[in-house]
Amino acid sequence: MIWLWLREGKPYYWGIGGGIALALYGVIATFQSFPSFGRVYAAYGGVFIVLSVLWGWGIDKKAPDLYDWVGAGICLVGVAVMLLAPRQ
Repeated sequence: MIWLWLREGKPYYWGIGGGIALALYGVIATFQSFPSFGRVYAAYGGVFIVLSVLWGWGIDKKAPDLYDWVGAGICLVGVAVMLLAPRQ
């Protein structure tokens, strides 16, 4: 919504609504009681980065270059390390 307000000329209340949505998104995560939620949330961040590259390619028609793919791959390796590492 913020993007639409800033880049597409939507009314200011779209920006306000987007700001509220982003703030709630960040605050709601703090109420999680799952013991390893922080790890899962961090892994989600890596997946989000990869999906953002794919979004830019598919929706915005901005083809990723080599460094976009390398960065996305690094993120997925990080996700795998966080989620698959042996723990006690």
